[in-house]
This record gives sequence, C-alpha cells and structure tokens, in this order.
Amino acid sequence: MKRKFFFITGLSIFITFSARSQKILNINSILDSIQASNPSMKMYDAEIRSLDEAAKGAKSWMAPELTSGFFMTPYAPRYWKAANGVPGMGQYVIGAQQIIPNPKRLKADANYMSSMSSVEKEKKGYTLNQLYAEAKKNYYEWIVIKKQLLILDDNEKRLNYMIQSAEIRYKNGLGKINAYYKAKAALANVQNSRIMLENQIKQKKYILNTLMYRDKTIDFDIDTAYTLKDYQNIVFDTTLFVTNRSDVKALEKEMYVNRLKQETERTRLLPEFGVRFENAYGWAQQPLQFSAMGMVRLPMARWSSKMNKANIESLKWKNESLQQQKQMILNESVGTAYGMRTDILNKNKQIKLYEEKILPALYKNFKTYELGYEQNTEELFELFDAWETLNMTQFEYLGQLQQLLAMQVELERILQIR
Repeated sequence: MKRKFFFITGLSIFITFSARSQKILNINSILDSIQASNPSMKMYDAEIRSLDEAAKGAKSWMAPELTSGFFMTPYAPRYWKAANGVPGMGQYVIGAQQIIPNPKRLKADANYMSSMSSVEKEKKGYTLNQLYAEAKKNYYEWIVIKKQLLILDDNEKRLNYMIQSAEIRYKNGLGKINAYYKAKAALANVQNSRIMLENQIKQKKYILNTLMYRDKTIDFDIDTAYTLKDYQNIVFDTTLFVTNRSDVKALEKEMYVNRLKQETERTRLLPEFGVRFENAYGWAQQPLQFSAMGMVRLPMARWSSKMNKANIESLKWKNESLQQQKQMILNESVGTAYGMRTDILNKNKQIKLYEEKILPALYKNFKTYELGYEQNTEELFELFDAWETLNMTQFEYLGQLQQLLAMQVELERILQIR
C-alpha cells in the first residue's frame, strides 16, 4: 500500500513538474530567437563581414618590382677584362620599380568596395521579414488549433451526455434511439479530429523550432493572446514602401553601388605614373652607373579604353533595369496592400457578426433544446441537430478567424512590419 502511495505521489509530482517546465513562448520571443539564431542571419552576417574585410584593402598599391642581372655583358668572358687601357665590357645591375596609382582611382575603389556590404544588409532584412511572416503564420494557426481543441472538449462532453442519456432512457422505455448512433459516430469523429489537430500542433512546433534553430524535439507551448490590428489610418503610398521595405532598399543600394562602380571604371581611364631606378656595377675599370626613369600609363587611348567605356554603358542599363524592377515592386505592393486592407475590413465585419449575433443565437438555441430534452419535451435528434449546427458554425467562425490572421500576417509582410 505504501509503495502504491509513493508511486502515485511521485507520478503526480513528475506530471506537475513537467507541466511547469513546459515553456510558454509569445510571438515576440519567437521572433527575437529567429533574429538571433537562424542560420540565414548568420550567413548574411558572415557575407557582410567578408565584404567589409575586403574593402579594407581597396587603397593598396601594386607591389614593387625588383630586378637583378647582367646588362650588356658579352657571351665571351675574355671581353669582361680590361686590356690595353680599354675597360672591360658588361655590368651587374640591381633595379627597383614602383607604379604609383592614381589617388582618384584609389578613392573610387574604396568607396565602391565599402558600399558593397550595404546591399547584403538590406537582403538580410528582407530574408528576416520572410522568416517573421512564416513564424507568425504558424504561430497564429497554432492559436486557432488550440481553440478548435477547446471546442472538441465541449463537444465530447455534450455527445457523451447525449449518448449516456439516450441509453438510460431507452432502457427505461422513456425515449427513442433514433439519433443515438449519429451521436456515437459524431463522438468518434471528434476523437478523429483531435488526433489530426494534435498532429498539426506537433508540425507547427517542429516548424517554429526549425526557424529558431533549436532542437526540433524541444517541447513548448504558446501564449494564445493575439491582437487584431487596425490599418485604416495608414496611407499606402510609395514613400511608405521605400522607407520600410528592405527589398526596395536593396535595389536602391545596388543602383548606388553600380554608380560607384561606374566611377571606378572612369578613374581607370586616368593616367598613372611609375618610377624605376637601376644601379649598375661595372667591372674592369668601368665606373659605377645608375639609371632613373619615370613612366606614365595612358589607358585613355582609343584602343585601350573600349572595355572600360563598355562597362560604364552596361552599368547604366543595369541601373535602368533595377529602377524598373523597383517601380514594379512598388506598384504591386501598393495595389496589394489596398486590396488586403479591404479584405481585412470585410473579414472583421464577418467575424463581428459571428461573435455578436450568429454564435450567441445558435448557443441559445442549443441550450433551449438541451433544457427541453432534459424535461422530456424535445427529442434527441432535435438536440443533436441543434448541436451539429452550433458545432459547424463554431468551426466556420474559427476558419474565418484564421483567414483574418493570415491576411494580417501577409499585410505585415508586405509592409515589413514586425
């Protein structure tokens, strides 16, 4: 007896501890975790760091060149020596050469390379917005599923009452069995729906754990509180999207980078200078000699500037393409936002009708038949029909709510609102 008592006590403590240890997450904590841990964010961080590190070498010069060897030295060694007052022939030369880059080119290269990471930063923001939308979609679907499970709990109690009551009445000859089997089948359907919904919760949990880059089997629950937001006062103009949307900003940054790239191509047409110094060590009565020369590189020549000019023209049309892509995104986004706001307003009206009129009326109808059944003035099939209508409408309402939350998530994705 004592063993049984300790076993039951220990089991109760374990169940209580497990229930308390199941962490409850709200939508903000999930989004914070995605931003901090998702591999996509770390990938962009590494890419941004890579580009920033590469930009540090933008102002580097070309490496100096050293030369060493014989100069004007005969193949026959006999001419190397002095003879009859004539100095020997040949010299050993050590030289150095350095190309001095044009300062404007170095500055243009530095501006171009240091701006490249700005595009990746905006792409990171765009990807994060997509991950947020995916997380919110699954989070709100989970909330609706939990509400559906609560309805199933009520349905199970109501159907069990109908079944047990019908069995008792039938045995006592006080009632008919005519909706009894319908109620039993409906109870089995409730159990079947519960299995399906519980599986969907597991799937949502796996998806959210994946987005947060956690062990997929970590158990947690969610806060079922949610807010239906009002977007009536927002003006959906292009300024709003240019300010908020990371993909639009990425296009603008890419156009800016291309303009800087054009500038680097122009500076490559500027002249560059170089210096060369050589020291010649003669032998056999030859004096020590040197050579100091200046060099100039002239890339603006017609035959050598074709590639740079072609690149400048190509980047011009690339920016034109990006500008049209930006206008396309803005045009589609503004139109979609207005359309979705209208859908959200209408869906809110529908949900309000469900909450204030349809569901209360059907619930009162069900309770009326339930009371009549208890008082033997109504039949079981009438009570079952009232329950079936209420149950169907409750799930229709939750379907409408899920659609509304999905619209809200999509509009927030379009507006890039967290």
